[in-house]
Amino acid sequence: MERQQEQGTDRGSASSEPRSSKTAPKTTTPEDGKRLALVIASAGLDIKASSIEIIDVGDKVDYTEYLVLMTGRSDRHVHAIAKAVQQDLKVEHGLVPLSVEGMTAATWVLIDFNDVVVHVFQQSARLFYDLEGLWMDASRVSLPAPSVRPPAADDTD
Repeated sequence: MERQQEQGTDRGSASSEPRSSKTAPKTTTPEDGKRLALVIASAGLDIKASSIEIIDVGDKVDYTEYLVLMTGRSDRHVHAIAKAVQQDLKVEHGLVPLSVEGMTAATWVLIDFNDVVVHVFQQSARLFYDLEGLWMDASRVSLPAPSVRPPAADDTD
């Protein structure tokens, strides 16, 4: 039970604890899924995830609309990215994932937000599993150019 709660899911459990946030619902349009994928990618960028790629698999599979792939430098970084994505979606959008897998080892963390499945890899795992190659015929979603934020007033050298 504790493991399932740690993973962000209570599938198959008889938990009487109410969830404070709603689980990620199926979005109503592909554009809603695309927006969610872009929000997730932005959350990854905020914590320095690299090689972020959004793959549109909506016309190829029935379990999700988009895959968001990103890479962390170490197990700690992968763990931090996965936690940050979950926290951002919960705080900013009131969404919690249906399931989270791989947080303990943090070589490959999978976060299922229903219409968007997030994969946070260490570089070696990403190269080994090669999801980009598996989905080479799927279209990609372009990430917006990063905005340059001016330094805050108290950011002086």
